[in-house]
Amino acid sequence: MKYVIVTGGVVSSLGKGIATASLARLLESRGLRVSLIKLDPYINVDPGTMNPFQHGEVYVTDDGAETDLDLGHYERFTSANMSRANNATAGQIYNEVITREREGKYLGGTVQVIPHITDEIKRRIKLAGKKGRPDLLLVEVGGTVGDIEGLPFMEAVRQLGLEQGRDNVAYIHLTLVPYIAAAGELKTKPTQHSVGKLREIGIQPDMLLCRTNKSLTREMRRKISLFCNVEEGAVIEALDVPNVYEIPLTFQEQGVDKLIMRKLKISGRGGDLRSWRKNVVEVMSNPRDEVCIAVVGKYINLQDSYKSIYEALTHGGVANRAALKLIRVDAEDIEREGPERYLRPADGILVPGGFGDRGIEGKIMSIRFAREEGLPFLGICLGLHCAVVEFARNVAGWERANSTEFNKRTRYPVISLLEEQKGVKDLGGTMRLGAYPCSLKSGSRAHRAYGKKQISERHRHRYEFNSKYRAELEAKGLVVSGLYDKQKLVEMVELREHPWFVACQFHPEFKSKPDKAHPLFAGLVEHALLHRQGKL
Repeated sequence: MKYVIVTGGVVSSLGKGIATASLARLLESRGLRVSLIKLDPYINVDPGTMNPFQHGEVYVTDDGAETDLDLGHYERFTSANMSRANNATAGQIYNEVITREREGKYLGGTVQVIPHITDEIKRRIKLAGKKGRPDLLLVEVGGTVGDIEGLPFMEAVRQLGLEQGRDNVAYIHLTLVPYIAAAGELKTKPTQHSVGKLREIGIQPDMLLCRTNKSLTREMRRKISLFCNVEEGAVIEALDVPNVYEIPLTFQEQGVDKLIMRKLKISGRGGDLRSWRKNVVEVMSNPRDEVCIAVVGKYINLQDSYKSIYEALTHGGVANRAALKLIRVDAEDIEREGPERYLRPADGILVPGGFGDRGIEGKIMSIRFAREEGLPFLGICLGLHCAVVEFARNVAGWERANSTEFNKRTRYPVISLLEEQKGVKDLGGTMRLGAYPCSLKSGSRAHRAYGKKQISERHRHRYEFNSKYRAELEAKGLVVSGLYDKQKLVEMVELREHPWFVACQFHPEFKSKPDKAHPLFAGLVEHALLHRQGKL
């Protein structure tokens, strides 16, 4: 198996995950089987207990792993299916090594960063390469070169190149070439210093991806090539683009796939991204319509907190050949000022997941607005909880209805803690996680959207629809359209007397792709367009 190691320098948030996913898409188009792994240097075991404002969204795999959001990019750009083997954190690595030491597995030897920690990192990399037996594994090293916590990971991937042979490992470094407005020019010095730091560790990059908002001149490429000891043709311009799905095309135009295949001495058929260009990029560049969707959330101030939600909505737009205009609304603003000001311009409303009682009443007010105004609505996880609470209060007439997550003494606990969660004390990795089957009700909006009765979707929650109130709520017009048959858990609800009102307990955004939009997001955008056109 061959390896492509992707590192980053100068600053964070350069788009290393998207660059890695784009490389994978490009190489996959050459007929290669690819897989990917994200190495995260933070000490947390996983991001499951981390604040969304700090870390962004937690991406969930079919096997129930709570992982870094970059795995979402990997799945959206490629056909690879991610699992817990595709994300390794420093917390997991150190925990494994310390556990072995306590069990006496090191036979009394001194446990050190080298070789024990670095060996465990390499073991995790190779483990990711076993699933599906890919031709090529892309390894994204999180953080920025020079970070203290990232040094063991950098050392591990350096050793990997030594052990596997340089014909089997390619190093790609993503770096910044900033434009200094006061000087009126691009500066290569940050890239030079970043590569110098990488070479101090013992890694000589084979290719540079230079993030910039201005085109690199031939002279600048020559300069970077000379000072960074990288051939001029391998200094790649990673120019800002209108949407991230253009990146595989820009890499292909610069021959990135050919360079990697030449370095690794592998062959493959000609790269074919015509379908990607026609069905994704050109549709996004030349939409027929425009639609406005309001996302009412608790973590609106950080773009990455709802990364997969925003991407899935974009995919829904592509499926309907419509440009998507997003209105990001903080639920607390709705609580203070009411929904009219923020939601009146919207053609559809989405309420995503989250935890805790902050902003909950604002979400409930938004859902009531969608119900009463006939606006297309999609609720996800906590969005379903709020939709059920709103219906119970304002349609069934149970004024004090609530979720026990927010009020343990509520008279009508229409949402309650899952039975298996009642004895749980540790927060990390203990929710209902991963893929579960769901049976859809014949003729329901969900059934029509999916086009089949049996589906499988990914979950991440502790609270659930309280089936004790199911019959009474159904009698008032709530439709239970999806069930987990094994435990009779409610997975989807709809409203009978509404043009398009759907809520789900699972997270459909995790299974949406730009060239294959998830049916619920495609359905939301489709009906929002009809509302905009006065045809709903």
